[in-house]
This record gives sequence, C-alpha cells and structure tokens, in this order.
Amino acid sequence: MILVTGSTGNIGRALLNELHACAAGPLRGLTRDAAHAAFPEGFEVVQGDLAEPASLKPALEGVRSLFLVSRLGSDADVLEVARQAGVEYVVLVSSITVQTHPRLGPAGENLAVEELLKESGMAWTILRPTQFASNTLMWAASIRKHETVQAPYADTALPTIHPADIASVARVALTEPGHQGRTYALTGPEPVTARQQVGAIATALGREVPFAEITRQQAHAQMAAVFGAEAADAVLDVMGGDVNDELLTVRDTVSQVTGTPARPFQQWATENVTAFQ
Repeated sequence: MILVTGSTGNIGRALLNELHACAAGPLRGLTRDAAHAAFPEGFEVVQGDLAEPASLKPALEGVRSLFLVSRLGSDADVLEVARQAGVEYVVLVSSITVQTHPRLGPAGENLAVEELLKESGMAWTILRPTQFASNTLMWAASIRKHETVQAPYADTALPTIHPADIASVARVALTEPGHQGRTYALTGPEPVTARQQVGAIATALGREVPFAEITRQQAHAQMAAVFGAEAADAVLDVMGGDVNDELLTVRDTVSQVTGTPARPFQQWATENVTAFQ
C-alpha cells in the first residue's frame, strides 16, 4: 500500500495518476477533506491532516510506502507516527535550497527534516526540486483581470520544474528498485525568466499579457504581508537576489531517473491555461 500526501496538490494528484496508470498496487490519497475531494476511480481517499499527526493513524494502516510533502506540520511527529504504523519507505519532497542556499531559514528547516528521515530507521529517497512552474499561479488573478503582472528580477533565468516531473521521479522511486538512499536534485530542462514565463502564458492564452518589473523592495512589501518578512527575503534571494551557479544549473536528473525528458515551462502553461482565463 502506498499513501500519497498532498494528494490534491500539484505533485500529489499527478503522482496518484501515474501510480494508478502503472498499476502500482493499492493506493491511498490523503486529504484534509475527503468528502469534497474529487478523484478518479482506483484510489482510496482517506482523511487526515499533516498538521495533526495523530489524525494520520487510520490512513497509515497497512501502508508500507509513503510519499511525504514536508513542512506542512510537525515532521518529527509525522515520521514517528509513520514509523510506528509500520511504514518501511518514505519518498520526501525537500528543496534544492538545501544545497544552493543552506544559510536561509527555510533551507535549514528542510535539511532538518531530511536528517530526521535518515535517522528514523525507515528507508528513504529525498527529492530536492527547484522553483515550481506552478508558482506562477500567483499571477492568475491579475491575468484573468487583464491587469499587469508585476515581478522582480524579470530577467533572471532559473531552471523551473514542472510539478508533474517531480511526480514522475517519485513514481519511479516508489515502484522501481535502486533509488533508496538516494538524493535527487531536480530541475526543468532549460532556464526561464519571469518575463519569458509571462510570454509563455500569453502564448497559451492567445493574447497579450502586460508585464512590468518591480524592485525588490516593492516585491518584499507584497510578500511580507503574506509570508512574513524573513520568508519574503528568503524567497526573493532564490528568485534572483542571491543566485549562484548551483541554483542556475540545469540538471538531467528527471530524464536519467524516468527515461523521459523534463517538461518545458511552455508545456505547463498550455496544460494549465484555464487557470489564467
């Protein structure tokens, strides 16, 4: 039995679909609201909240492999509940900032979760993706209203990853041998700037999408209201304020693990165009 956390999210839903397509065996998708979760047939939908680890016990009954999105609750408690339930193997989504920006607070938190997993006694695989293509959904409301998209570091190109590629790597790790004890840094196939991302969304929509670069200070004021000042600074450093070769490197890990090239940003924009209409 495989349990997928974050099953209604950008990675989890794609992972469930891939596992079902490859007949991976009994599957469960964890959600906080099972009554309103819409899944195709073939999945067992179970209710639980990573922020309340005790609520996971029923969902973990009979589970041997766990796909875990970290930092949505007390990861120490989540891992302990999983271990006590008999989980033998965990595929963890961490962040590439663990290796590119270890000084940042969120990177340190992700590293701490990785270490907890390694010390848990369960087998593990760690995924360290870079910036998600789906992060551009933060522009969706503005684009739907035909407003100008605003972003800092407009021409800093990062190897943004399609969340489905993270799911594909996770599927291989969960179903094929040779991946336990491995850490995979994951990127998209090419660097892409914020300006180019807006252009790709415009192409998918078939209309112009106005774009304007803003300063770090302007972006920080907007982000701090949502994430807090420290987290806003960390995000802005990774977006372009403190880039380095390690962050900018395009890696072929997705194709090496899955046998299929990583998906470009334009593909993500085309597949998700309805979010911007």
